[in-house]
Amino acid sequence: MLDFTIALLAIICLSPLLIVVAIWLHVANKGAGAFFMQERPGKDEKIFKVIKFKSMTDERDANGKLLPDKQRLTAVGKLIRKTSIDELPQLFNVLKGDMALIGPRPLLVEYLPLYSPEQHRRHEVRPGISGWAQVNGRNAITHTKKFEYDVWYVDHLSFGLDIKIIFMTIHNVLHRKDISHEGQATTELFNGHN
Repeated sequence: MLDFTIALLAIICLSPLLIVVAIWLHVANKGAGAFFMQERPGKDEKIFKVIKFKSMTDERDANGKLLPDKQRLTAVGKLIRKTSIDELPQLFNVLKGDMALIGPRPLLVEYLPLYSPEQHRRHEVRPGISGWAQVNGRNAITHTKKFEYDVWYVDHLSFGLDIKIIFMTIHNVLHRKDISHEGQATTELFNGHN
């Protein structure tokens, strides 16, 4: 209920920003839209659709294949990623109950068969917009380390820890810490080993 209330108030307060960013992205993305929806596993690995601001175009090569992320990431997209504004539409996922404000980040569905039994435990709680792994390295650490932090969070879940993560998230966003993986435009893909 607290997550729902905070998410609703945040959407109301941030609605002017959300509208401006949506219009800005629609133009920057060359008509490809302002929002990106993708299936992700949530609590108990139940699949839901996460919503984010779209930071890349849908540009393709002569064979119809999407261009590399680095070429499709727009200047506006880089800005909304650096400021974490691209995550704000997930407040609607919180309203729906698919996500919490704090919890392990919802990752790609194709990662599910790659997790160890211990790593699967990250799905014992609802995924969050921010989490323990995000405030302890985010994209600057390996997937394996992120999953260790996720499972630690599951084992130490408390209201006090969530409050601590919220303040750490605000600090990290203001200082733009660990936004992207070194040498990559987007997060490195998980292959079951990294």
